[in-house]
This record gives sequence, structure tokens and C-alpha cells, in this order.
Amino acid sequence: MAYFDFVWTNEIVQHLAEHRVKPEDFEEVVSYPDLRATSRSSGRPCCWAELEDGRYILCVYEYLDDNTFLPVTAYEMPMPGEGVD
Repeated sequence: MAYFDFVWTNEIVQHLAEHRVKPEDFEEVVSYPDLRATSRSSGRPCCWAELEDGRYILCVYEYLDDNTFLPVTAYEMPMPGEGVD
């Protein structure tokens, strides 16, 4: 199992809370992503995963080094393919 460090500030914790995402949620998604990509809007790395409560969360972050992440934002989104006819 990989070990990662996350740099948490009061500002980012508050920002995530506005999107109903806790630091523990963010860490779980980044540690065990279903998919990794690059954000189209910011160019930063991002990843997605489904949490145990059924929410599908997108997390955007910056790498400070190989094992350290600076969270930028996170929010709930539909699962890929969900709601598409």
C-alpha cells in the first residue's frame, strides 16, 4: 500500500466543506482512484473515485513531491456514463 502526505490548510478544508467533501474523503479518493487524468480547466492532476457512501468525487491537486499532495478542490459529480442516454 502506498503512503502519501497531504498538506492541509484551514482555507482548503473550508473550501472542501463547501462542497461536502471532508479531508478523509479527499485522501481516500487520491490514495485509491478509479481514474487519474489532467484537469481540462486548470491543467492540474486530478482523479475520481466512488466513496463507500455512494458519492463519486473528483479531486484536483498539485504534487509537491512524489508522495506529497497539495489539495486544490474536490466536488461530487455523476459517475461516468450516468445520466447519459
